[in-house]
Amino acid sequence: RGFMATVAIQAVAVLTMVALSFGIVDSYVELSEGAYRTIPCYFALFALGELFEIVIALDALRLRNIIQLIGVCMFHAGMIVFSALQIPQTKTALVTRPGSDCSTNYVNCSGPGSLFNRVEPFLIVSPVLLAVSLLVLVWFTWQLYHEFGWVVFHIVGANPRMKVMYQYYQVLICLLKFDYFFFTALTMQLLILVLSRTGAEFPLTIIAIPVVLVLLSFCAIAVQREIKWLMTISLVLMLGAQAYFLYKFSRLFTPESREAYSSTRPSLAVFTIVSFLMLFATFAVGLRCFADFDKDLRPAKTRAGKLAPEQPRPVSNYSIQEAPLPGRPAGMSQRQSSYSTGVPLQPRMSIE
Repeated sequence: RGFMATVAIQAVAVLTMVALSFGIVDSYVELSEGAYRTIPCYFALFALGELFEIVIALDALRLRNIIQLIGVCMFHAGMIVFSALQIPQTKTALVTRPGSDCSTNYVNCSGPGSLFNRVEPFLIVSPVLLAVSLLVLVWFTWQLYHEFGWVVFHIVGANPRMKVMYQYYQVLICLLKFDYFFFTALTMQLLILVLSRTGAEFPLTIIAIPVVLVLLSFCAIAVQREIKWLMTISLVLMLGAQAYFLYKFSRLFTPESREAYSSTRPSLAVFTIVSFLMLFATFAVGLRCFADFDKDLRPAKTRAGKLAPEQPRPVSNYSIQEAPLPGRPAGMSQRQSSYSTGVPLQPRMSIE
C-alpha cells in the first residue's frame, strides 16, 4: 500500500506541474506550429509514463516480483532524466529571440519577464518531486525484498540451478514489458514532432509499430511455453529492430535531417539509445532463456502467475481428537490411550 500510494501521489503531483506548464504556454502560442509541438508531446509522454508506471507497479505487487519492482525504480530514475532534459528543450522552443524586449515580445524573449521564466519553476519542480519519491520507492522496495524473498523458493523449490534459470526468465519478461513503453514513446515523439506525413519515413514508422509490438508479445509467449520455432523468429526479428533503432539514431545527426530534430534532439537521442540498449539486453537474456528450454522449468513458468498469497491452514479436527484404534474403547483416542497405558513416567533431566 505504501509503495502504490507513493507512485500514485507523485504521479498526480508531477502531472499537475506538467499540466500547469502546458496550460500557460497554450494560452500564448499555437502549439501545433514548429518547435512548439515539443510542449504537448512532453505532456503526453509524461502522462503515458506515469500511467505505465502505475500499471507496472500494480503488476509487480500482484506477482510479488522483486525484479520488476527494481525495474520500476530504474524506470522512475529515467523519468527524472527525461524531466530534466525538458527544461533546456522548452527553452530552445520558446526563447528564439533572447535579446529582444519582453514588453513587446513576451513569448520569445529571455529574462525575468519572459514566458519561459514563468513556466520554468513548474518544469524544475517535476524532477525534484520525482527524485524525492524515488528515495521513498527504493526504501519500500528494500522492505518488500525481504517479504517477497521466498516466492521463488515456493515456485521452483530449493534447487539453485532452477532458481537461476527462473530469475533469468523473470528478467526477460520484465524487459519485454518495459520495451513496450520505450518503443511506443519513441515512435510517438517521431510521429508528433518530426516526421512529415508526405515523406516515405512516416508510413514506415507506422508499419513498424504493430510489427515490434507483435514481436514482443510473441517473444513472451514463446519463452513462457518454450516454443522453440517462435522464440527463434522473435530473436531474429529483434536484430532487425535493433538495426531500426540505429537508423533512427543516425538520422538525428546526418546533415540532411539534423535541422528537423533541432529542438527535440536531446530527448530523442536518450530515448533511442535507451530503447536500443533495452532491446539488446532483451536479445541477450532471450538467448540465455532459450538455452534453458526443456530443463523442467516450464511448469514453474505457467503456475507463477497463479501463485496466490499464502493463507493460514485450517486446524484439522484429527490433530485434537483422533480416530479410535482397534482394541480400545470408542471414546478413547490414541493420544488419550497413551496416558492410560504403559509405565508411569519418571523424572528426567534434559541435556539442555
